[in-house]
Amino acid sequence: MDRLVTVFGGSGFLGRYVVQELLRAGARVRVAARDPKGAWFLKPLGGLGQTQFVGVDARSGDSVRRAAAGSDALINLVGVLVGDFEALHVDAARNVAAAAAECAAALVHVSAIGADPQAESAYGRTKGEGEAAVRDACPAATIIRPSILFGPEDNFVNRFAQMARVAPFLPVIRAAARFQPAYVGDVARAITLAATDPKTHAGKTYELGGPQVLTMEELNRWIAHEIGRDPAILPIPDAAGRALARFGGWAPGAPITWDQWLMLQKDNVASEGVEGFGAFGIAPVPLAAVAPGWLVRFRRHGRFDKRTAA
Repeated sequence: MDRLVTVFGGSGFLGRYVVQELLRAGARVRVAARDPKGAWFLKPLGGLGQTQFVGVDARSGDSVRRAAAGSDALINLVGVLVGDFEALHVDAARNVAAAAAECAAALVHVSAIGADPQAESAYGRTKGEGEAAVRDACPAATIIRPSILFGPEDNFVNRFAQMARVAPFLPVIRAAARFQPAYVGDVARAITLAATDPKTHAGKTYELGGPQVLTMEELNRWIAHEIGRDPAILPIPDAAGRALARFGGWAPGAPITWDQWLMLQKDNVASEGVEGFGAFGIAPVPLAAVAPGWLVRFRRHGRFDKRTAA
């Protein structure tokens, strides 16, 4: 336990898995989050004194430097799907990279497939600008771009499962859009390996996509079948989906925002020629291998469902 790894955004969905992997690897882990109480549930997973918690505002350079002090490696998981993209994807990324350079720590910056400073969506554009800011401040950083993540606590597969559970029909926006969903545990392992073996991974960029490419329609059909439901799948014409996002995306609880609509105009799949899970010796887990274990709660009779028994 001679290595201290600070995880910015360690209380989030991906963060909880990264912290667990680091603890298993024997590292001391400092979870840096705006509200560290949200990560206290992780403390029993490590040994005595193995886990620390610190409050941080990633938009503040001073706050980030204080949280990073004494670290051997930093991992930046800070990101949002809705909110101040510029502050959290660019400014925060720059602050963490500057702190890594200042304390001579290895850095793993988690971005996203589709990150591009020229992207139409604010999400994709600021993710790309964040990567550039990281490279400027810390050229040896490892950049990891995952696809959509799935796991027991996700807000992707579970959201569609909840809709299929209660609705007689399932409207699907951008039904032909393609995804390469990756299991959150696999991505967490790759991030941990990058952070604990910087000599191998420093300065490189990886794109992590799962073993299967699915369209939005195929994904919804699979989820509905897996939970024992048979709603009518209704692909929404692009003109209608565009209007819904443009004129209703601002409303609380809207099915899609305008920025998400722009993101869906490009497939979320790993690029040809860019290294992925193979560089870490990881065989990615397919959705069908793990999702049934938690999707069971969406079935009519839960674990007593006939399909489950079979």
